[in-house]
Order: sequence, then structure tokens, then C-alpha cells
Amino acid sequence: MSEIKVYFLEDTELAEYEAVNKGFRLDVYVKIADELFNVAVYDIVRLQQDLELEVENYGYYSVDPNLILVSEVNKDKIVHTIENLYKQNYF
Repeated sequence: MSEIKVYFLEDTELAEYEAVNKGFRLDVYVKIADELFNVAVYDIVRLQQDLELEVENYGYYSVDPNLILVSEVNKDKIVHTIENLYKQNYF
């Protein structure tokens, strides 16, 4: 897709390994034309853990802006999901 570019601030094997194991990445940027979006990428397990912890501690869950859910937090799944969200006018 030439209209959209996905960037990872930490684009290393170690960063990929850690993201998959932690279940989230916050260093993902999407560039569309002259606009740049920082997206929060989570898998459902990590999102559920964060939700339960915040509700327990604060009584509510504060959703990250530009939240994107993926089945696994690896680069291929992230890029695939973002490209499909772009096709659906998510951005």
C-alpha cells in the first residue's frame, strides 16, 4: 500500500520478541499523507489484564487513544491489521 506507511521506533528482533510476550506495543506509528498517528497495539489477553487491574485499582478503565487489537503483537499482524483498518476508513 503506497498511501500508508507503518513505522516501529524499535525495529529489532528483541523489540519484536518483547512485544509478542508483553502483548502490547506503543511504538507504532502510521503515516498517511502528511498525517502521523501513534497507535497503541494490544492483544486481547493483555487488554483484559489491563482492564481488570485498572478497574480494581481505580474503578474504571481509561482506554488508550488509537487503540488497535491484534491476534498477536508481531509486525506482520500489526501491519496487516492496520492496512485493513485503513481500507475501512479507521484513520
